[in-house]
Amino acid sequence: MIGTDSLPGRPVEDYLEAAQRENTRRSYASALRHYEEAWGGLLPASAVQVARYLAAFAGTLSLNTLKQRLAALAQWHKEQGFADPTQATLVKRTLRGIQALHPAQEKRATPLQLTELARVCHWLEGAIQVALNHGDTADALRLRRDQALLLLGFWRGFRTDELVHLRVEHLTLVPGQGMTCFLPRTKGDRQLAGTTYRVPALSRWCAVTATCEWIAAAQLTEGPVFRAVDRWGHLGQAPLHPSSVIPMLRQVLTKAGVVNADTYSGHSLRRGFAGWASANGWDVRALMEYVGWKDVHSAMRYIDAPDAFGQQRIEAALANAPVLAAPLVPLPPPVDAPVVVPLVLVLRLTPRRKGRSVRNAQRIIETICLSPHQGVAINPERTRYRLSVEAHDDLDLDEVASSLIEDLYRIADNHDLQLDASLHDEAGKRHWD
Repeated sequence: MIGTDSLPGRPVEDYLEAAQRENTRRSYASALRHYEEAWGGLLPASAVQVARYLAAFAGTLSLNTLKQRLAALAQWHKEQGFADPTQATLVKRTLRGIQALHPAQEKRATPLQLTELARVCHWLEGAIQVALNHGDTADALRLRRDQALLLLGFWRGFRTDELVHLRVEHLTLVPGQGMTCFLPRTKGDRQLAGTTYRVPALSRWCAVTATCEWIAAAQLTEGPVFRAVDRWGHLGQAPLHPSSVIPMLRQVLTKAGVVNADTYSGHSLRRGFAGWASANGWDVRALMEYVGWKDVHSAMRYIDAPDAFGQQRIEAALANAPVLAAPLVPLPPPVDAPVVVPLVLVLRLTPRRKGRSVRNAQRIIETICLSPHQGVAINPERTRYRLSVEAHDDLDLDEVASSLIEDLYRIADNHDLQLDASLHDEAGKRHWD
């Protein structure tokens, strides 16, 4: 008789890890570090400790962030066999009180309109031709990749992590109709059964054509569809990191002449398509089925009504109103100048494998990411920096801080380095990681 230890198979830990999305694992690990290291909490925790933790960061972290921290704490206690303190009445009432005393408007990504998509595609096509004429195959490859990612993200309403997890062997071309994309895991796929998406072939700004041209130019036969391209035109083996897609998208929009490119994010593609489809007669049910939303509330968060402010209806009624002489209107007050906020960045780079150096990545980070904020190292090891960040308000500060953290992770990933980074104000009241 063969013992159970001799049976072939993978370790149980591999399957436990596969049961949870990578993004969720990373965010939960970061949440636990914040609870233990930034606040000094102990695990297992009591309901009183969790409530005090929420109160300590109620004014600095958003409600959604606090809920995510609670989810991480709840999962840790369940996995370790402890009672879940986040379900206690004290914790739930504390969270409701925070929502009442610290209301915050939900920030939504700026939707990418079809006119802007057309502008970017026109610029990309011209830039690809210029690169080929100059023999710059590396730049031509990057531009083809960016065009495929942009169009596929828009016309299929893909999330950023869904785009970067697409694999060549999971794409199937259907001549004259389009292409199917199979994703083994998606955010809404709770049963882990995988989802097949159909991408239509279009006469203009076609995601299928752009994706096929990118795969052919890069000579890809398997592995991640979207991956890094170095300055010599060599392709990386790993997929793009989700946090690298936002700065890449903003860079392309800026070069194409799109106004306020820094207000767009990965969700801009999804919101842009949802708004376009709604304005062109798609009902909510058809849109939910196409994009993959499971409930109508998720879908409505992405759809902007064609006459969102009621302007057209009101203007139609005003057409018959009597016209009076217009009074003198005072000039609007001047826009407030940005405030300089001193922040401290804690940064540590570690090679993921032997032979990798952190020096080049450190230099790039200091030059590209920190110098615009007058970054100055405040310790000999160059692991702590003092920054002077300009911001008009708290939302602006959150955006700048989050973009900075995203850029740091992107540079570290491009150099095959492990990064631990956190940003906080000098008083220790606000924290980003």
